[in-house]
Amino acid sequence: MIILAVAAFLRIYNLTLVPLHHDEGVNGNFLVKLVRDGVYQYDPANYHGPTLYYFSAFLPWLLRLLFGVSARETYGLNTVAIRLVPSLFGLGTIALVFMLRRYIGTIATLCAALLLALSPGAVYLSRYYIHETLFVFFTLGIVVVGVKFHSERNPLYLLLGSASAALLFATKETAIISVIVLLIALPITLLYVRLVSRSQQQPKSKRKGKSPTPRAFTDFVAEMGGPINLTIWVLLAVLLFITINVVFYSSFFTNYPKGVYDALRTFNFWSKTGKEAHVHPITTYIQWLFQQESPLLLLACVGALISVFRPKRPVVLFCSLWAFGLIAAYSLVPYKTPWLALNFLVPLAIAAGYAIQVVYETDQHQLRLPLVILFAATAISTYQTIDLNFVNYDNDNTYYVYVYAHTKRDTNALVKKIDEIARQTNQGSTGITIMSPDYWPLPWYLRNYSRVGYYGRLTKTTEPILIASETQRPELEGMLGPDYQLLSSGSPTGGFALRPGVDLLLYVRQR
Repeated sequence: MIILAVAAFLRIYNLTLVPLHHDEGVNGNFLVKLVRDGVYQYDPANYHGPTLYYFSAFLPWLLRLLFGVSARETYGLNTVAIRLVPSLFGLGTIALVFMLRRYIGTIATLCAALLLALSPGAVYLSRYYIHETLFVFFTLGIVVVGVKFHSERNPLYLLLGSASAALLFATKETAIISVIVLLIALPITLLYVRLVSRSQQQPKSKRKGKSPTPRAFTDFVAEMGGPINLTIWVLLAVLLFITINVVFYSSFFTNYPKGVYDALRTFNFWSKTGKEAHVHPITTYIQWLFQQESPLLLLACVGALISVFRPKRPVVLFCSLWAFGLIAAYSLVPYKTPWLALNFLVPLAIAAGYAIQVVYETDQHQLRLPLVILFAATAISTYQTIDLNFVNYDNDNTYYVYVYAHTKRDTNALVKKIDEIARQTNQGSTGITIMSPDYWPLPWYLRNYSRVGYYGRLTKTTEPILIASETQRPELEGMLGPDYQLLSSGSPTGGFALRPGVDLLLYVRQR
């Protein structure tokens, strides 16, 4: 409970502190349309899956049902409410780690959960309104349910695993990469553990002989109630997987069958995007992890090596293959962004936790050495987490790898100035003209203003508020004349930094 409490505080405290990233603003715009107009259609060319929006829309819809607020009201449509969704999924991911206690050990579970709770990247991205935190939760859900199904042979876990896999695919198209890595890691783990076990159990004189035919699959079918029962459960799982995806991608059958067809087309679009945008060297993820997740990475390497040479905990070996298999897979793809690294952090934490448990067991259950290791790891992670999430959250220095083209804190000051001007006139109906070609995430912050024009170029206007780019200033001021006054932010240029290389100017009409 203490670990979850710490994790909750880090993920939920002051969610409005960090201005929304460009991508968060786009996602928020989709949510506004869904909540207010009931309209959402999946677009495979530019955006990820629909689960984030529907989970986020639940609270506003519930409040509207309970209190009868109109579609234009702001209940549930604020920064805290939308960021609370990934924050809760981030907490849920840590809770799922605890469900592996029986399979990886108590010390390993506690250490893994603590390291994940304090991870700078896991905290930072859990406070981000993007798909990744949900994606990681559903991936770990597949693993946890799969482990329990393998252990208990309860067919209900088969359905839970199918639902988790369906939600994974309905969250983001990169599900195909995670599933392939998991499907490769599973047989390798089972085969390796069986070979090691046989080599240790059989006398040397018999090792050269032919092993009896394994009956694992026959036993499995019998445990599932026979071939007919197993077939029924498999068909139900497949049907559940298809149904969940059809429901979400068809926007609950309001965009059927186009939405389902678009879901199948998405892999073609994103296979091209993976080669064209955000291209970085093959070693980028290792470099990023070493910079801001070094305790997790180094301990995970130790835990992974131990699980290979002493595979007493097959789940740890599987998670090690999962972690480094994902790192390898994503490293081979030219497209690289820091939020994708969140996929690595969960299995790395499990392997890291196991490393500390082995030190504890090797040290004859003396707490001194494992406590020193854990204290050093958590101290480093805690400092980096606080520094990243509450101090340098918009610092574009290359050390802060998770701050990736992020919105500057000046944006909050810009929005505050706009709200102050609107209060002096007529809040909500104040006209705003935005000429800057770069303006996201402003549509989210200005969602309650009914007269906002996003032109992306110089245009004539008589609206009380005008927002332009610093690059437009020479031509703009000649066009505006004395009617508009520039409100300075206090910076040398007088502009408000939107993100690195983009400054916005705020003009107010004087008469």
